Amino acid sequence: MKRKMLLGFIGLLLAFQLPLAGPAFAAGGIDAETVARLEGLIKAQQQQLERQQQQLEALQQQVGQFKQTVTETQAQAKEAKAVADEMKTANLDPVKKGVTSGSEKVKLAISGQVNRAMNVVGDGDNTEAYFVDNGASGSRFRLVGSVKLDEDLTLGTRVELGFSPNASSKVDQDTMDSGDSFDQRYSDVSLESKRFGKIFLGKGDTSSNNSAEVDLSGTDVVQYASIADIAGGMQFVESKGNDLSGISVSDAFKDFDGLSRKSRLRYDTPTFYGAHLSTSWISDKRWDASAWWGGKGYGFNVVSAAAMAYINTEKNGEDSDWQYDGSLSVLHEKTGLNLTFSAGIQDVDKQDDPSNLWVKAGWRTDLTDYGTTSFGIDYGKSNNLVDGRDDGYSVGATVVQLFNDYGAEFYAQFRVFSLDHDDKNVQNLNVATVGTRVKF
Repeated sequence: MKRKMLLGFIGLLLAFQLPLAGPAFAAGGIDAETVARLEGLIKAQQQQLERQQQQLEALQQQVGQFKQTVTETQAQAKEAKAVADEMKTANLDPVKKGVTSGSEKVKLAISGQVNRAMNVVGDGDNTEAYFVDNGASGSRFRLVGSVKLDEDLTLGTRVELGFSPNASSKVDQDTMDSGDSFDQRYSDVSLESKRFGKIFLGKGDTSSNNSAEVDLSGTDVVQYASIADIAGGMQFVESKGNDLSGISVSDAFKDFDGLSRKSRLRYDTPTFYGAHLSTSWISDKRWDASAWWGGKGYGFNVVSAAAMAYINTEKNGEDSDWQYDGSLSVLHEKTGLNLTFSAGIQDVDKQDDPSNLWVKAGWRTDLTDYGTTSFGIDYGKSNNLVDGRDDGYSVGATVVQLFNDYGAEFYAQFRVFSLDHDDKNVQNLNVATVGTRVKF
């Protein structure tokens, strides 16, 4: 295009020059000087045209090289993004994480927590401070691996070890330093299908575990249905003589939360409209089944669970075959007000059935920029746990502050444990707790 424009421009120059040469032709001859001037002008224009053509070709070559560079850069960026996305999915951020699996196809995640607390316990005789690992959600370390077999199937594995220096379930008035406790919490494999559900094999949650403990309050790090956990090892003191009764908090209070973690074969159905079923088979002829549901609507968030278990055990010399439990938690999302309820019972032959009822009212709000602040007050009653002729009562108040940027939360609680026992008159246990849980 530019070449045609230049030729047109030369033509215009010639057209302009020819009238000037007209008098020479009109005089009967060609003016040699004029012709020479025109030839020089044409030659100069041709040279300039050639230089412009060379510059244009060089520019086109540079544009082509630039396009190639851009294409290569885009391809590299796309590849880098794909790698980053894959690592993010595997929880292996290349900047923040330094974890890789022994297999290129397996995604590996490392996580855990440390949960330390101080209990100041008044047992009616003495008041002492105990430094414990919070049994409500103990310190632990886990490895989780997964690999996609195809678009539907995912193979997974989980190894988790609990470590509790001075576990709150073991510390008591005679043993203020109980030493280190280790618990092999999980060691199992799973196979999950989006269409058919999930199968677990190995040690892990039975189908009924946690069914008595659903909780949306935000205070469950220290205040949940299993209220005994924070001071489970502490013993009640007899009113006469101030002797230790031999009855611990965990003896008198229990939420009957399923079969805990066992070596089992478990199956979970796919989730339909927020609901799914689960069942597991355990050694010694034990088995359990549970139903779970969660959903949101009309400004509320709701979770619930119910379970039954064939426990095949002996309680106070009597056979105990069946156990039932359930829980419900409702959160009003706009106000943060919430209510949580739990109940459980064992069917024991020839005596009154041990049972538990527990309710908590709570409030979640944003008082600071650090994270949600949660408050809770609760009341619990456990019956017939020690020897079939006793009633345990407990009330507690709790506050929990989240620190979202640091994976941490701080909590404080005050709780009173009371026990009415036919054979032993015991004093109340008052427990004030402060602690922190840090997740990694």
